[in-house]
Amino acid sequence: MTVYIYPGSFDPFTNGHFDIARRAAGLCDRLIVAVLTNSRKKSHFTSAERVAMARVALQSIPNIEVEAFEGLLVDFFKQHQASAVVRGLRSESDFRFEAELAAANKLLLPTYETCLLPCRIDLAFNSSSIVREVAAYGGDISNMVPAALVNQITVRLRKDAGLSQAQHLNSEDSSHI
Repeated sequence: MTVYIYPGSFDPFTNGHFDIARRAAGLCDRLIVAVLTNSRKKSHFTSAERVAMARVALQSIPNIEVEAFEGLLVDFFKQHQASAVVRGLRSESDFRFEAELAAANKLLLPTYETCLLPCRIDLAFNSSSIVREVAAYGGDISNMVPAALVNQITVRLRKDAGLSQAQHLNSEDSSHI
């Protein structure tokens, strides 16, 4: 049985993530979408929320499972007896970063393999950070994220942006006292 792992922070889950997961699932018997929990990284959605979003978005693809993980990817790879890790590429700079990451992981675990999938051209400029920015300013993200997630992501990111603006105004007011 071939097991591939598609790791990421998925903060939030986008149409680009969906496309890579869908295509990768066709290359293996089982695909694990591994949602990274990184306590050093500020996420807009909790690990549980990101796992839930990925599950909702990917529920129509039977050989995909979604799990949270923390720590080294090579440990998760060994634990699941994976054949390869799948990574999506949007640009030349993504290739360089992913090649370096693959080489480092191969040093840690000689059986580690990476499968790099180029994204669809229409998704090349879609990223979680762009989705967060557009949603925070009230823009339409319906072409950027799976339809089932649009409302949840929009509400959260607009709320987060509103809190940030209110906190900024409060700090400005206190500086004038």
